[in-house]
Amino acid sequence: MTMNQVKRRKFLKLATLPALAPIAFGQKLINNTTPIGCSNLKLSLNAFSFNGPLSKGEMTVEQMIDFCAEAGFAAVDITAYYFPHYPLVPGDDYLYHIKQYAFLKGIDISGTGVRNDFTDPDAAKRKGHVQLVKNWVLAAAKLGAPVVRVFSGNMEPDGYSRDQVAEWMVKDLKECVEFGKKNGVVVAVQNHYDFIRTPEQAEKLIKMVDSEWFGLILDTGGYRFGDPYAEIAKSIPYTVNWQIKEKIFVNNEEVDVDMPRLIKVIKNGCYNGYVPIETLGAGDPKKKVLALLDLLKKAIADT
Repeated sequence: MTMNQVKRRKFLKLATLPALAPIAFGQKLINNTTPIGCSNLKLSLNAFSFNGPLSKGEMTVEQMIDFCAEAGFAAVDITAYYFPHYPLVPGDDYLYHIKQYAFLKGIDISGTGVRNDFTDPDAAKRKGHVQLVKNWVLAAAKLGAPVVRVFSGNMEPDGYSRDQVAEWMVKDLKECVEFGKKNGVVVAVQNHYDFIRTPEQAEKLIKMVDSEWFGLILDTGGYRFGDPYAEIAKSIPYTVNWQIKEKIFVNNEEVDVDMPRLIKVIKNGCYNGYVPIETLGAGDPKKKVLALLDLLKKAIADT
């Protein structure tokens, strides 16, 4: 986590901020919009964009890294599902091979992520998910990945209130986050339209965990009601990484993302760091990724 993000998180404990206000945090504003030192955006690709070919063995992780280098990405987020024998962690030889391969191609590893469900009322199953996260925190540290992406979960277990689910979820997350801190890896939860459906729910969970080593993976398709750009703006102070998608939801209707508007929101929020893109749906993933990348590059240059 960058120093700007740490300062921002501490500041938020003392004040409630307007969603779209440009906050300087002691830095001089440029033209009353973007503070100096803000919006150092690094282009990254989320591996899920190639879920089909990676899952079917039609593309290797190395080939995906080659694609990223040729396309002009700065980094790649290698979701753990695409490593051999997931959910098991590959041996060090393989992890260090991927780390070196990416380094020699000039590509950072911006993160990785796992499948977990902390809404499950079965404590033994959740314990297994906690261990899964810990295992991949160690893998991330070896890969040089700064963050591990986790989910909150999909269940609405009978006989339990949302507050009860949140209570055990926070306990599990705190254990994962403390382990991440000890190993120099941030743990971050994605707003995957599951237990987390609104920016207020994301904020509440993050404040309950209450650690500078915990944050949000802001999925631009994860808020489905109201003005999505205003909703996204509310979550930027807690955001440590992204999933920027070609589609976004306006009042639960899927539409094309207005990339210049999104980038303006991100820059006004003074976010620094990786901005991974993720494409979904039918079509040639290479063409879809390149089209979204071009859209993102133009928006960053023009905004």
